[in-house]
Amino acid sequence: MPKQPTVVPLLAMALLMLAADVRNPGVEHGHALVEANCSGCHAVGRADASPMPEAPPLRDVHQRYPVENLAEALAEGLTTGHPGKPAFKFEAREVDDIIDYLKSLEQ
Repeated sequence: MPKQPTVVPLLAMALLMLAADVRNPGVEHGHALVEANCSGCHAVGRADASPMPEAPPLRDVHQRYPVENLAEALAEGLTTGHPGKPAFKFEAREVDDIIDYLKSLEQ
């Protein structure tokens, strides 16, 4: 009788892949950047609430458009028309790390 694969090895592999992503230095740096620059208005984690209710959680950004589309705006200067929002401009490596962090929130 052939051996059937068990769920335990598959679950262990999935957990290892998730843990590897969390420890990715780019993802960690991206999280630090959005924590420092965006958390005053937006939820930046997987389950937190936005301090400003009208500011969407960053974990939902991918539902509106591909996060890669933010790269140019982050590098050239991210601004909006509402009062009180600071303008942001990030270096190329910072943009990559922010995008990596936002992608990690999609999982």
